[in-house]
Amino acid sequence: MGVRVHCPRCHGPVRPPDLSHSEWRCDGCGPVAPLHIPPYIGPEAMAAAVSEVARHRERVPLWCPWPLPLGWTVTGVGWAGDEREGIRATVLATAGPAPLTGGRADLLLVAEAPGVGLASRLAGLPGPDPGPLLAEAMAGQPAHAKVLAGRHPAPLWSVPSGDGRSAYVGEALGVWLVGVAWPATAGYLLAEDLGLRDLVEWLPPELVYGAPSARLPS
Repeated sequence: MGVRVHCPRCHGPVRPPDLSHSEWRCDGCGPVAPLHIPPYIGPEAMAAAVSEVARHRERVPLWCPWPLPLGWTVTGVGWAGDEREGIRATVLATAGPAPLTGGRADLLLVAEAPGVGLASRLAGLPGPDPGPLLAEAMAGQPAHAKVLAGRHPAPLWSVPSGDGRSAYVGEALGVWLVGVAWPATAGYLLAEDLGLRDLVEWLPPELVYGAPSARLPS
């Protein structure tokens, strides 16, 4: 499976480690955790992604809505990291009927260590980390949504995001949990006690796959 490597912060090209640098580098963003996204999605690509994330002792979860909402499919997967630093972020793309408005909706779930920058790019947030915006959103405010991440409640707060989408940020298993939905009203899914399973812990054979997501370009 050919997987191209990109910068998680700008999706530009990255340079591998060499004699002068021990880390992957983006000309515009500096040292980064390289982002890997398979060009297609299906059982083989998902199994390979899960295997890659699982073989690193210190890893982040790969969250998937489970059970999938009615009519929804998995449309993409990706991970950021390398052999030296381990896996620093994962992302899963899903798509299905939009709640409330009808038509198509997309939902990306990102789990990432601080400073990776993948969630911020996908959500249209400033800076490489959602922490500052989350702190502002939490100030005196109850959670706007709540999911069950690995059977544990994970509160999420809505933060200002790019045009046409909504973004919710929280924490689960010691790393950021970020949900990004198109259209913005599709974020309603996250307010319905959506259950999330870590696919590294259990990969359901019943997962249904759809066409690769345009929201997660490879």
